[in-house]
Amino acid sequence: MENLLLVVLLSYVIGSIPTSIIATKLANAGDIRRFGSGNAGGTNVLRMLGWKVGLAVILFDLFKGVVASYYVPQLVWDPNPLPFNNATPFSDYTVVQILCGIAAVFGHIWTLFAGFKGGKGVATGAGMILGLAPVEFAVAIVVFAVVFAAWRYVSLGSIAAALAIPLTMFLRENVFLVDIRGYHTLVYFAIGVSLLIVFTHRENIRRLLAGTENKLTSFSGSRKNP
Repeated sequence: MENLLLVVLLSYVIGSIPTSIIATKLANAGDIRRFGSGNAGGTNVLRMLGWKVGLAVILFDLFKGVVASYYVPQLVWDPNPLPFNNATPFSDYTVVQILCGIAAVFGHIWTLFAGFKGGKGVATGAGMILGLAPVEFAVAIVVFAVVFAAWRYVSLGSIAAALAIPLTMFLRENVFLVDIRGYHTLVYFAIGVSLLIVFTHRENIRRLLAGTENKLTSFSGSRKNP
């Protein structure tokens, strides 16, 4: 049990790395939370400082999720790390992966190093999905690209992509009869993460319904020296 707590805590710390704040300070652009949407996430960096810095932030945030869900669980040395028994050792390990991934997303949203105020968790959550369910991740990327190309709303694309993950998993297992290892563990995790992403976008949803959400139409950066 102590081993499990250690890897979950490590995952939270990794997720807490405030990539956007570090990147904007290195670019001599101040604190990203003072500009644009006020969000310490890759989209705000993309809008304020251009696609190069924004893409770097998004990719690093995604990498945090991959490390937490795929690599950190490999540090578990206890063959029975959970306080309860599962049907198979794989389901045990899958639960550990999920807990580590969720801890990283929580760390990104409520970062330890920036007053517990971070981003929305989309990129880190995507990295977690990539580490756990690469097929669903690929589908989510396609959904995001299609929705964003059609409407130019990053928030709408993120919400649609998040909802596509558990739906894709369900269809693959139950309609296309693909045997997904750890499905009965993963599908509940996917639903939970999707609902969390929707929850963190609640203000965006209000603005979308009111027609006041900002579209991302330029990647050149609107604030070079805040």
